[in-house]
Amino acid sequence: MAQSIHEFHDDPRNAGIRIWINGALKPRAEATVSVFDSGFVLGDGVWEGLRVAGGQPLFLDAHLDRLFEGAKAIALDIGLDRAGLTRAIYDTLAANGMEDGVHIRLMVTRGVKRTPYQDPRVTIGPATVVVIPEFKLAKPETLATGLSLFTVHVRRGFPDVQDPKLNSHSKLNCITACIQAYTAGADEALMLDPHGFVATCNSTHFFIVRRGEVWTSSGDYCLGGITRANVLKVCREAGIPAFEKNFSLTEVYSAEEAFVTGTFAGVVPVRMIDGRNIGDGVPGPMVTRLQGLYRELVQRDVLFRSGMLLA
Repeated sequence: MAQSIHEFHDDPRNAGIRIWINGALKPRAEATVSVFDSGFVLGDGVWEGLRVAGGQPLFLDAHLDRLFEGAKAIALDIGLDRAGLTRAIYDTLAANGMEDGVHIRLMVTRGVKRTPYQDPRVTIGPATVVVIPEFKLAKPETLATGLSLFTVHVRRGFPDVQDPKLNSHSKLNCITACIQAYTAGADEALMLDPHGFVATCNSTHFFIVRRGEVWTSSGDYCLGGITRANVLKVCREAGIPAFEKNFSLTEVYSAEEAFVTGTFAGVVPVRMIDGRNIGDGVPGPMVTRLQGLYRELVQRDVLFRSGMLLA
């Protein structure tokens, strides 16, 4: 049975979490926003997903860079600076007693409108800022066996239509790709760019391994992934040849290994694409090595952030 990489085993502690909404910590059942909120009405906003380990939101600076870049691109005033958002995240973790195995969704919308209409000028209040923390880990069985992908007809489009670099609340393009993939019995959608080259997946970034080299897309038609960038970083540090380039499905099908990356699950093997086994259909040596290198990078970031707080 197909399942998303974002599937997790339910944790009963999540029933009692407190959620940060515009400076107030609300019990889960009371954590609501207005039906006139720009995010609900139009998907007008930006967001980030963060993992927490050792009490630290991982790679926080990179995530905040992307959030503020996206907000500026759509002329959205978050109303908080980086220090304010950082305090909100740490205050939320402290209020929930959270240290490890946590995933955060940080969401910012343009705020409440006086009428449900697209023009940002009908917004009548400040931005809505929400921090949702949950005890949530990717299923170990999925990480062990890997994913199956299906190449969908839904493309990652040109930036003058809707820029894939924007991590916006408007995700219908990815949702329709996801629907096509799971309807076909796969776990995730593999999406092509407008020229027919491989771009990315509907919720993760895609890599292949060929003759000892790690390939990912050019990056022109996908979100600037934090985990994607970190995998390229650890490849450089370890002397593993890694390239951002155009490549086709023909090169994908004959790859020795494939994997996807994302904040929630890290580095995840891919066992099958469009009904074709990748390699032996089991996690290969390069994926296993990169999973280890990524875990080491995570620990380095935890130590770095812990040191900053103590300084």
